[in-house]
Amino acid sequence: MSRKALIAANWKMFKTPAEAKAFVDAFLPLVAGHTRDEIALFPSPVLLPTVIAAAKGSNVSVGAQNIHFAETDEIVNKKLHTALKHGVIPVVCVGEVLAEREAGKTAEVLKTQIAGAFVGITAEAAAPIVIAYEPVWAIGTGKTATPEIAVDAHKIIRAEVAKLLGASVAANIRILYGGSVKPDNATSLIGQEEIDGALVGGASLKPDSFAAIVKY
Repeated sequence: MSRKALIAANWKMFKTPAEAKAFVDAFLPLVAGHTRDEIALFPSPVLLPTVIAAAKGSNVSVGAQNIHFAETDEIVNKKLHTALKHGVIPVVCVGEVLAEREAGKTAEVLKTQIAGAFVGITAEAAAPIVIAYEPVWAIGTGKTATPEIAVDAHKIIRAEVAKLLGASVAANIRILYGGSVKPDNATSLIGQEEIDGALVGGASLKPDSFAAIVKY
């Protein structure tokens, strides 16, 4: 089953409007004509008008970040329903903290998060959803899951989706890896059959760095 990879930039709260426009102006020529992967920029909410205008007519999509923290699975589920109701493609982030991984609870945590997020979501409605595996211990720490660790987690997630929504949905749903993705490790991660793209943090803040990841 062929799934088109999605390479997404997660800017958190970085950049002013001027910096955001300068990024897009510099970035678009670097990825012009790139059709192998979908490309998306997720700026902070205040930058959305600037980035949407700057990327208009290009091969780069724009998404909105969620800046709420300490969410429960129930809140994530409600947001999924709301996004789908309004035709917004949601990227659902799941992942374990270091203590959970060291305690051997990664599979349990991921299954619980996926099951909670997808309550009441039908197989038909789930089609556009993207899942991002973001091991909390690898976000902003410089630590990166090895391709093997990431693939194992993605298999757990895909199996849980299959259990909840059927084999067809699981085979088609895109699961991204997020957690200290950089140009020098992008190929080894995104090149894995189970990994359908990347959700990129710090390395997405510079046009050349993010373009290098897009061109893994």
